[in-house]
Amino acid sequence: MDRFDAMAVLLAVVDAGSLSAGARRLNAPLATVSRKVADLEKHLGVRLVVRTRRGLALTEEGRAFVAASRRILEELDAAERQASGDYGALRGGLHVTAPIAFGERHLLPIALEFLKEQPDINLRLTLTDRQLSLRDEHVDVALRIGHLPDSAIIATRVGAVRRVICASPDYLARRGVPRQPEDLAPHDGISFQGFATAPEWRYRRDGAAFAVEPRLKLAVNTTEAAIQAALAGIGIIRVLSYQINEHLRSGALHELLAEFAPEPLPVNVIHGPADPLSLKVRCFLDWIGPRLRARMAT
Repeated sequence: MDRFDAMAVLLAVVDAGSLSAGARRLNAPLATVSRKVADLEKHLGVRLVVRTRRGLALTEEGRAFVAASRRILEELDAAERQASGDYGALRGGLHVTAPIAFGERHLLPIALEFLKEQPDINLRLTLTDRQLSLRDEHVDVALRIGHLPDSAIIATRVGAVRRVICASPDYLARRGVPRQPEDLAPHDGISFQGFATAPEWRYRRDGAAFAVEPRLKLAVNTTEAAIQAALAGIGIIRVLSYQINEHLRSGALHELLAEFAPEPLPVNVIHGPADPLSLKVRCFLDWIGPRLRARMAT
């Protein structure tokens, strides 16, 4: 059994979501793909994937092996390209990640233009409000909102976003406009979870930080659901400025307590240490950096 080939087949199946989809991606017979995955499981002595109604799911051992396989094959590819003098070529795959709303609004348009300029680059853009590990999940470039605790990464600041508290005109007409943070206590609040840098109910006054929260009226697990609830007049939300700028401009939402807002959160483009940094990564960083700064300045 060619273990490198078996790893590549397994990754194609996992990325495609099923054996049949993996076979189509590889342009190989389904029976061949299924046999190679089965042979690999037999060689390792563990189950790597299980069938579900939605396709395939990785076992715990499968998740660990897929992560290791992806790393091994990428390192092998990099070693081969460097040995052949191809490490500086503008071709191959890039894995980039960003928060969902920010990625859709700002990064995706820039990335699409990059792909038009670089036809030999293949981009895997993962938009998620969960922060992916650069090393464990083989991310080349990530966009992060908030302060960076990891000193091992290399970061380039491209802007900042404000933390905004807002509500609909309908809600404010019914319940009144809070003038001080303490006025929020009797108001209805909308909470959401799942975003690593979701802004806190935190304010500044005379250089000191303090917090007051409205009473919880609705809890959801996505930012967009919270915004839709606020637009419907259910309560007050706190979000990041880029998530609701269009609603503020249109008047569908009104910003509250702006004079008490905490410092904006930094926005950074990050990548792991690499020597040398591949040309495709360096070119992508050079492309998105000034364009993100320009978009965020408007």
